Amino acid sequence: MSKRPFDPCRLDVAAFAEAAGELEGHWPLAALGRLADMEHREASAATREQAAWAVRGERRKTTSAGVQTWLHLSGKVRLPLVCQRCLQPVMTALDVRRNFLFVEGEAAAAELDAECEDDVLALSRELDLRELVEDEFLLSLPLVPKHDQCPIPLLAAPADAEPSLEPPNPFAALAALKGATGRG
Repeated sequence: MSKRPFDPCRLDVAAFAEAAGELEGHWPLAALGRLADMEHREASAATREQAAWAVRGERRKTTSAGVQTWLHLSGKVRLPLVCQRCLQPVMTALDVRRNFLFVEGEAAAAELDAECEDDVLALSRELDLRELVEDEFLLSLPLVPKHDQCPIPLLAAPADAEPSLEPPNPFAALAALKGATGRG
């Protein structure tokens, strides 16, 4: 029995789950444009890795709902983000594992999504798996990417500087300029 080929960019989720299909592969970061936009601007081609992904379809028989359509997704990628302390590249590993229940119609998906721990999506004729994988990577990005220990020292006030309790006067520089020119 030969396995039916499935296109991950035009995946028929119902047929994929019915066939208990499995797909895996790699996509270059350039193919995941929104994720690639998150990279540090000085990221070189040498630091770019490919995003690894795998998906498995499943049909589950239940006593109340009949048959459910599921996709089980996993993905891994490392990308250089901008460290929010030193602004240098920080290699960040993203590892996603998600389960998606597919149901007929947006209304049913919205209703079940509030009750279910897993994500619930409306079943469509075609699903762009690349977009789904990219969405999950974007959702797993850290809010504040940073090194554990920054590779360059951070700028700090000199140790002998006294902290000022008053905010700086925005007109002080203007007054100093006015005094230097001798105008009064």
